[in-house]
Amino acid sequence: MRVLKKFAPDRVELRRALTLTIVFFSIVLAISLNRYFSFYTSYDHGLFNQLFWNNLNGRWFQSSLTSANSVASLEDGVIPTVAFIHLGQHLVLDFILWLPLYAIFPHPVTLIVLQVGLMAAGGAVLYVLARQRLSQQLSLWITGSYYSAIAVVGSTIANFYEHCQIPLFAFGTLLALEKKNWTWFWICALLVLGIREEMGITLFGIGVYLMISRRHPWIGLAVCILSFSYVAFVTNVVMPQFSPDVSRLYLANRFRQFVDSDHPTTLQVLWGMISHPIRLAQSLLLPLDRRISYLAGHWVALAFVPAVSGVAWTIAGFPLLSLFAQSGQTALTVPLRYAVAVVPGVFYGAILWWEHNRERFTPRFRRWWKVCIVLSLLFMFSGNPNRAFSFMIPDSVRPWVFVPLPRQWEHASHIYNVIRNVPENASVSTTTHIIPQLSTRRAIIRLPSLDIYDDQQQKIRVDYAIADLWQLKEYSKAFKDSQMYFAATLPLIEQLINEKQYGVRQVEDGVVMLVRGQASDPGMLAEWQKLLVQLKQS
Repeated sequence: MRVLKKFAPDRVELRRALTLTIVFFSIVLAISLNRYFSFYTSYDHGLFNQLFWNNLNGRWFQSSLTSANSVASLEDGVIPTVAFIHLGQHLVLDFILWLPLYAIFPHPVTLIVLQVGLMAAGGAVLYVLARQRLSQQLSLWITGSYYSAIAVVGSTIANFYEHCQIPLFAFGTLLALEKKNWTWFWICALLVLGIREEMGITLFGIGVYLMISRRHPWIGLAVCILSFSYVAFVTNVVMPQFSPDVSRLYLANRFRQFVDSDHPTTLQVLWGMISHPIRLAQSLLLPLDRRISYLAGHWVALAFVPAVSGVAWTIAGFPLLSLFAQSGQTALTVPLRYAVAVVPGVFYGAILWWEHNRERFTPRFRRWWKVCIVLSLLFMFSGNPNRAFSFMIPDSVRPWVFVPLPRQWEHASHIYNVIRNVPENASVSTTTHIIPQLSTRRAIIRLPSLDIYDDQQQKIRVDYAIADLWQLKEYSKAFKDSQMYFAATLPLIEQLINEKQYGVRQVEDGVVMLVRGQASDPGMLAEWQKLLVQLKQS
């Protein structure tokens, strides 16, 4: 009986941690599935689904959607190809780990479940990591902070991205470090590197911490050498073998202030930072308000403890430096996927800070921490990341753009009525938010593009063109990207029909399906003409 009483608190806290994980998984999965089935997922989700599908069929890391998003297509005007290898853009070797799961359920929804599951599992490992140094109660608070963090929730309800693997593998590396299980430490470290080519930056921060803290300086040095060598080797030697995207599309555009070349290497960018300290300081600090708000977004769920944690600054500082040094502000959005690279350092730093400041865990501080967790969730929710809450929150107030849930599902039912008639092996060009549902195929691109190279390297025109003109028109009221696509897509559809290159086969609720080489259905052609008048008048 005494033994049972002794371990009862442990079981209670463990049950609470498990409950947090299940609640996070369930709620976020429901939100993510609604986003998918109401057609609010977009291009990249379809890209990664096509990548997994091609891997499953032995066409390793090939994607026509990646090809259409490459520097060759975007800047040089090269027609996309079905055989383009994604590894030239991002070295996502860890995807092979999840291929057996995708083989059982080869569907875009599988990636949603995988992403939510991986992020939830990261929180479970974080709890175990925290328990190596902290009490059950403090560990539970830190885990709750993880599941309410803006960077965690916002990126989990996004399109599927490789970043969802970061918490699980990075926290796994740190847990192996705490247990001094060096076999698993190096396995997890290699898994971190396999997430994506720049993940060596996060691992480098762990190595620097191990050296500065003198916990395991030689292991820290080995980690730094491994991570730096990996990033330099794969970005300068391996990835350019597939395409020049890492140099021209990413380094040249995002770090333009440090290099003069249109084809810079990572080493040239690094030297550009070192040799231009004033430019680097400006990039890191300005605009100051944007930097402060970004950091606050990471700190708020943890009651701002990481702001005073030297370990958090050491480990998270290197991915932060990479993000702050980039030109433009796209990466500096906390709910965006790039922010997940900062999460391991922030939370591990908080754990080590609390180990030395346990006396500060007072009832007063716990009340403050609760307020911060609520604020984190409110900031995340009100920001409507990835339009996941567009069924509840207007996308724009001036002008007013709001599509309530009943209207979202009504419109989605019409889209499904249209796309269910597309054969599985047909080549397709469609608007952005229909891409994921049609991406389990060899040849798919985004309108207004129509041409693609097939497996015989023959240029073909796609069999089907499907445009959700209602969605483009609705969001063009307030968003420039929708305005641009609407302005390019509507005239194209009109031209294809008028010149009888494609026939109108289906029109429902502003969704138009054209089929190459077929005559227009008279009834559907009349519906198209009515829709065209409405779109031009509104």
